[in-house]
Amino acid sequence: MNIKIDFGSLAFLQGGGGGATGGLIGLLPFILIFVIFYFLLIRPQQKKQRQAQQDRETMLKALKAGDKIVTTGGIYGTIVAVREKDDTVQLRIAQSVSVEAERSAIARLQTSEKEVEAIK
Repeated sequence: MNIKIDFGSLAFLQGGGGGATGGLIGLLPFILIFVIFYFLLIRPQQKKQRQAQQDRETMLKALKAGDKIVTTGGIYGTIVAVREKDDTVQLRIAQSVSVEAERSAIARLQTSEKEVEAIK
């Protein structure tokens, strides 16, 4: 069983004689798809990222002594001191163990079980 395709009959796909307008009309569906993707997927995601970045910056600026935090490395600790000058914090991670960390190394504030239930 041999199948033969006559490519001469598919000449309309080549845009024969259409000139530049035939090329633009051929690209129009791709341009429309990109515009739809931009407004439905890309732009909302960029807004979410921008808002998350602003929320994180606000949280980092509002840190104070006594806040319970989690670092990006997964270390749980309590802030003992905030040093504005060099943008660091001193963390107590155990009874008599303190470490100094960059403020930007703080991932989030630690939430208690009561706060989690209040959100629900």
